[in-house]
Amino acid sequence: MKTVLEISVIKYDEEKECIVKALDELQNLCKITGGYELSNPTSRFGWTFFKIWLRPNLLFCITEKFADMIKKSKGHKTEEKFSRFVSDFFESRGCNIKLKVVEA
Repeated sequence: MKTVLEISVIKYDEEKECIVKALDELQNLCKITGGYELSNPTSRFGWTFFKIWLRPNLLFCITEKFADMIKKSKGHKTEEKFSRFVSDFFESRGCNIKLKVVEA
């Protein structure tokens, strides 16, 4: 099973590059390749939406390596905490996005 993150951005080309760099950094930390996929983008009302599928091996590594940080993230449910952690991770890398977990 894959975890799906829905991403909303205004400047797709710039933000996609930023997101891919951040995801590649996570993969390098986890010593994993091919841990995610990006969907084709859809644009509406000045926003571009696309999904990121996290494969189980990358998801497991992220939750293990960053367990303390995820636990301290805002939210009541584990899914909310994970979503907030990933959003904060992207933002700390300069990505200007809106993110939500749509399937776990």
